[in-house]
This record gives sequence, C-alpha cells and structure tokens, in this order.
Amino acid sequence: MSVAVAHSPDAGKPEAAAGMTGREFMQAMIDGKIPPPSIAQTLSFRLVEIGDGLAVFEGETGPHLLNPLGTVHGGWVLALIDSATGCAAHAMLPAGFGITTIETKVNFTRPISKDTGQVRTEGRVVVRGRQIITAEARVLDARGRVLAHGTSTIMVIANKAAGGASSG
Repeated sequence: MSVAVAHSPDAGKPEAAAGMTGREFMQAMIDGKIPPPSIAQTLSFRLVEIGDGLAVFEGETGPHLLNPLGTVHGGWVLALIDSATGCAAHAMLPAGFGITTIETKVNFTRPISKDTGQVRTEGRVVVRGRQIITAEARVLDARGRVLAHGTSTIMVIANKAAGGASSG
C-alpha cells in the first residue's frame, strides 16, 4: 500500500519562526497558521497540545507503518518520542533559538499493531539547562496503557534565520 502525502513548500523553514518563542511557534502549527513538518504528514501523527515544557502528539497506526513481521515499526514510535520530547523542549525557548536531538532512547513495553488505532504521546521536560535539555515521553493507547517510553537529550541552538544570537 502506498500513502499519498501532500507536502507544504513552507514546512521546515526556520524563518517561519522569526520573532516567535518556541511555544508560540508550536501553537501556530496547532492553529494551522504554520504548516506541519512533512515528517508528521508522512508518518501520520500531529502535535495537538503544547505547554511550558509539555508537548502532546496523536498518531494513527495503520498498514503503512508495518515492519516485515507485521507489527508497527519501532522507528515510528521512536519518531513520536523524539518529536514529543523535542517539541516540549522547544516550547521552553525564547525567540531566536531552536533545538536538535543529541540522543533518544526508547523502551517498548507492548506490541503495536496496525489495528491499535490512535496513540497519544506525552513529552515533558525533566531538566532544562542553558545548553542541554533532557525530556521524557510516554506513548499510550486509547485505554491509557503504556506502549513505549523514552528519553531524549536535546541541545539548544541559536537559529540565525530566526534572529538568534551567534554562538561564535
């Protein structure tokens, strides 16, 4: 099965964030003022809630996400965890700064099938340093059971296109 995906030519452009805090930028995506990144469209998940150090994603399982053994590929779950932890971290930043993931680790606790349906991934910042942020996320099914959980180490970076300070 192939999945047709429409990509926005404006998705993934850092200048879209110019003058906005991380939280404002994420909220603009939720509100449809800024297009979602193409990875979210391709992998059928979306940002649905943003707060101070919090990001919530929802995703839909399906046959387009299966590995050769017939379960949802672990890379999809890792992408959800990386997205939720990264956006939770980004939501804490002032205008002109962004993030990049240094490391993400995931633990799978239950198999996920094409019929699992909607999952919810809740990412929360654990520690915010000046240059390094750590965050954790949990992937939950519709009954609230933990399907996977993970942690990310995230680096704060200046976004020159968005007016961030130069790091030298």
